[in-house]
Amino acid sequence: MELRQVRYFVMVAQELHFGRAADRLHIVQSAVSQQVRRLERELKADLFDRSARQVRLTPVGERFLPEARALLAAEERARAVVADLAATRAGVLRVGTSTGLGAHLDRVLDALAELAPEIRVELVAAPARERLERVAAGELDAAFVRGDAEDGGSSPAVKARGEGRAGLTFVPLWQDPLVAAVPARHPLASSPGTVALADLADVPLVLTARRNNRPLVDLVVSACHDAGFAPVPGPQPGSLDNTLTAIGACGPSDALWTVVYAAHAQRLSTPRVDYLPFRNPGMELTTSLAVQRTAPPAGVDLLLQACAARR
Repeated sequence: MELRQVRYFVMVAQELHFGRAADRLHIVQSAVSQQVRRLERELKADLFDRSARQVRLTPVGERFLPEARALLAAEERARAVVADLAATRAGVLRVGTSTGLGAHLDRVLDALAELAPEIRVELVAAPARERLERVAAGELDAAFVRGDAEDGGSSPAVKARGEGRAGLTFVPLWQDPLVAAVPARHPLASSPGTVALADLADVPLVLTARRNNRPLVDLVVSACHDAGFAPVPGPQPGSLDNTLTAIGACGPSDALWTVVYAAHAQRLSTPRVDYLPFRNPGMELTTSLAVQRTAPPAGVDLLLQACAARR
C-alpha cells in the first residue's frame, strides 16, 4: 500500500467523483482510477460502487475511510517532526539560567552537543520572574528555575500537575543540595564533615533578600526554625563574591555564614572559606525546566533529553 494511493482514495471519497478528484490533485483522471484500482486489488475489496451513475463508497470503503485519513494525518505529523528538527539544528536554543547551576549545566550542554551538535545554545541570565515571563512570551525557549515558589505562587493543585504560571509547564530535573559557607578558621571547619544547623544558631547569617530568591530564603529560614532557632541576621549582603570574601576574613569570634548550592561551591574554592554539607534533611531545592505548555519551540525536547542524560 502506497500513501499516494491512500491520498487518491481519500480525495475521491470526498468528491465522490473521479474527475473532480483528479482536478483537485492536479493529475489526469486515468491516473487516479488506476491507483485506486491497485489499492483495491491489494486490499482484495472494492472501495467504491461504480455501478450507479454516481460514485459511492461501499461498506468496506466507509470503514476504511477514517483509517485512511489517520494514515495521512500520521504522515503529516512525521513530516512536521522532521521539519522542526531540521529547523532546530540550524537555529539557536535560547535558555534562561539560574545562578549556581555549576557542573549541572556543563553536563547538560555536553549531552545536548552529542544529541544535536548543530544547535547553538544562547544562555541568558535574568531573575527568576523575568525568566518565566520571557519563556511565556516566547523570548526564551526554556529556563532553569529552582523551587516551586518560583512558578509565581501557583496553587498546590496546579503545582502537583507540574504546571505553574499561565502557559508554562515545569519539568522537575534534579535536586540541588545546599552547603554552609563558613570561615576556614571557624572550629566547625577544623573537622571536615557535615554540620547541623543548630551548630550555627549563634552565628550571624548573611542571606539575600527574600524578593531576590524566595525559594532559597524560605527554605533556609524554615529549616532554622525547625532546628529550634531563628537565624541571627548578618550584615546586608552584596554580591556572592563579596559575601564570601567577608566570611573568609572572619575569625572564630566574629564569624559569619551563608548558604550556597553545592554544585556552585565546587567553583568557588578558596582556602579562606569551607563548605560544609548539612546533616539536616531537606536542605535542597528542586531544579526544573520551565517550558511553554502547548507547542514548545523546536529543540526543547532535545534539551529535556540532554537533562535526562545528565542524570
